[in-house]
Amino acid sequence: MTLTEVQAKLEAGIQHSTVTMEGDGCNCSTLVVSPIFEGMSLLARQKMVLAAVRTEIDSGELHALSIKARTPAEV
Repeated sequence: MTLTEVQAKLEAGIQHSTVTMEGDGCNCSTLVVSPIFEGMSLLARQKMVLAAVRTEIDSGELHALSIKARTPAEV
């Protein structure tokens, strides 16, 4: 799975998001910025990001994903 594919999945799964990716296809890190995270705990934010790529993680297509999830005000 390419970084572009992961980015597209995250952008489709999280409303009004801007996604930045680093790493290789199976081990990568992401910064997801979205106003939808406003008022959410860090854990809830991470769960939302992981839910967007759960199928790929469960299949092993995406091995590891380091997540930073921020609101626009936090960037």
